[in-house]
Amino acid sequence: MQRETGTPEGFNNPMKMIRLNTLFTFLFLLLAHHTFAQSSSSWAIFRGNQQLNGISGAKIPDHPKLLWTFQTGDNIKSAPVIDQGKVVIGSTDGLIYCLSLEGKLLWKFETGNAIEAPALIHKNTVYAGNLDGSLFALDLNSGEKKWEYKTDNQIIGSANWWEDGGTTYIFVGSYDYYLHCVDANTGTAKWKYESDNFINGAAACQNGKIFFGGCDGFLHVVDVQTGKADKKIDVATYVPGSPAVESGKAYLGDYDGRFFEVDIAEGKTTWVWEDTETNLPFLASPAISGDRIFIANHNKLLYCFNKNNGEKLWEYNTGSRVEASPVVTKDKVIVPNMRGDLVLVGLFDGKVVWTYEIGSQIISNPAVAGDRIYVGAYDGLVYCFGN
Repeated sequence: MQRETGTPEGFNNPMKMIRLNTLFTFLFLLLAHHTFAQSSSSWAIFRGNQQLNGISGAKIPDHPKLLWTFQTGDNIKSAPVIDQGKVVIGSTDGLIYCLSLEGKLLWKFETGNAIEAPALIHKNTVYAGNLDGSLFALDLNSGEKKWEYKTDNQIIGSANWWEDGGTTYIFVGSYDYYLHCVDANTGTAKWKYESDNFINGAAACQNGKIFFGGCDGFLHVVDVQTGKADKKIDVATYVPGSPAVESGKAYLGDYDGRFFEVDIAEGKTTWVWEDTETNLPFLASPAISGDRIFIANHNKLLYCFNKNNGEKLWEYNTGSRVEASPVVTKDKVIVPNMRGDLVLVGLFDGKVVWTYEIGSQIISNPAVAGDRIYVGAYDGLVYCFGN
């Protein structure tokens, strides 16, 4: 077919050109905001944003170098978060540590019990739960306690937030079967939503709705202001991880080795994928980049799927079980495993770009901010990689 050439009608009209340029500028800014809403210098929640999509705008070098380590007092099962030039991470020694970007201790706070839940940083406040079931709010700059809220069982998953009508809601799941919501400023309870079993992962949030899975096998959709159920969708047997939410769809894996796309409005799964030869659990949470979605399994494999239909595009064998959730940054996917390997693979082909042998198991996802990778391991060390 021959393509027509020449000047399209209207492009020699100055006023039309101005209007078109204005439209193009608006569309570019809109798309840029949508794509890079998560600052490349911040990773303030354990999956990068409120929708728990596991994606960063930072550009990681092809061959990062180990820049520094910091020793905590026990195993690290939590994930680091970064904001305002500070790295915050909890340890099973019961302490929350705040480090500079150079790995120097700025402050630490004793919570009284082991910490496995990643922290949340929002508006210069750190929100972190422990295995005693306490949710703490700490000043990011000083580590001073602002308030403490008590649930009736352990907190494993990260807190999340939503702002509406001048009120900031902080919500977190507990093994007491409840999703708890408190006022961010005071720690006063706003509501409790009861599920049918333990809540292990974090809850995603979008458009005033909260989305979480639990050991009851349901995807719960809860109104953030009222704490009332919007939907309760039966999807699985046991959801150990956290869902990722995008464009009216939720993505989550279960303990029987199935991975789902759920149409939230329709209240049903639209595709399901499983490896019938292994049927090992998805403990990790998914990461979304464009039409691709990534998740790792206990069968050692990192998978890349077509988000629209569940078609497997590629897989990468990490060499050991994976519980940590993958993170996407530009053209790379970062995945740690339980042997202690930290691996970068290509976004489009799953080919290895770089590996580093930490040698101590990693069970929670890394954080990416300022072109650096931060990760905690079972040896109690926080690792920072970059140029």
